[in-house]
Amino acid sequence: MATIEKNLFKKAALNPTQKTHSQSMETLCEEIEMENVVLPVYQTGLRWTKQKYVDLYEFMFSGKAPVAPISMNVIKDDKKAIEQVSFIDRKLITGNLVGKSSITDGQQRLTCLYKAYTNDPDLENIVFDISKGKFILIKSKIKNYQIPVGILLNKDINTFYEYINSNSFLKKDLTKDAVLSVRKKFLGYSFVVNWAEDLNEDEQIEWFEKLNNAGTQVSRLQMKFSKMLVKGLDIYPQYVVPYVERIYSRGLNKLFKTKATETSFPIAALNPAYEVLITPNSINYTSPIPSNTNEDQLASLDITQLRQIIEITLEALDSAFMFIEQEKLRKPVRMEQLTYIMGVIIHNKSEELEKYQREILVKWYKTVNFINMPNTEKRTLYRELLQDTLAVKPLV
Repeated sequence: MATIEKNLFKKAALNPTQKTHSQSMETLCEEIEMENVVLPVYQTGLRWTKQKYVDLYEFMFSGKAPVAPISMNVIKDDKKAIEQVSFIDRKLITGNLVGKSSITDGQQRLTCLYKAYTNDPDLENIVFDISKGKFILIKSKIKNYQIPVGILLNKDINTFYEYINSNSFLKKDLTKDAVLSVRKKFLGYSFVVNWAEDLNEDEQIEWFEKLNNAGTQVSRLQMKFSKMLVKGLDIYPQYVVPYVERIYSRGLNKLFKTKATETSFPIAALNPAYEVLITPNSINYTSPIPSNTNEDQLASLDITQLRQIIEITLEALDSAFMFIEQEKLRKPVRMEQLTYIMGVIIHNKSEELEKYQREILVKWYKTVNFINMPNTEKRTLYRELLQDTLAVKPLV
């Protein structure tokens, strides 16, 4: 005989939408500055480009719909809370966490606004152009009809007025009123904030997954390495972001086929340096592809070892780009082209490859085709490439 599920009435009585409220940009930034609004340690750091920042400022200024809600978990029981870090510098929050609000969704948006509020140097070439009535990225010297976003939205009103009054165009009454109206709109811009209370680690991660990853799981990589922050190493700003930025700075964004590969490819690229430093006698040669991430072993290393592996890998990435440029090869269309070259360089323990090694690598690069290649074939291809470049000797 059917029965009523024991928690049915309890679930029906809980209405989380009743905890929704609104907060202004200025209030949210003040709370971030006081470290009352913080980030769970598994948040992967800053991913937005400057153009994305401009897009948000422009949408807030001229958009006809509000920006999407912010989601927070309010910590009331310190024992349930996971480790938390601060915005921007991602410093571990120490002491009692009770009363702090942990961001589940909205990190990038709030970081974008907080950087302007604190006049972060990263935004120095983002301005509000009064003649165009919009936010833009500039590549040349700032014009007198432009105001940096870090001044426009600065937390200190005196900093704002000092800049305005030092500019012959901006200090005109009509111009000053126009710019001030933009500033007031932003600082008073209301965000809908969805609150949950006392979510434990699993519950907050589940919420994060639904909001950020369309229902996919937070990767093991994020969870494994985020915990290393407690040991003093934050792998995202110290390694993943520099790796990704090297790719983006060369206009090779499409090498990351999905958002997840922005983490998995850099982590997999650590395999060769791990093998050279930690298991130097092994000839297994784990291929640097996303399905071969070595997070358990990497996370078990001491910080000094992992820092050394990171340094070697980033240097090898730079060397791989140098090799492609020196040999006048076409730009890579697959990340594996880079990571395999990196593997050859690292296992040879030198970016200065011999002539015969370079010839093998050039021929391989020009003919390899990773499209629709199964992972088993990718692994075999990597081992063969290493064996060829490590074992072949020029004829005497």
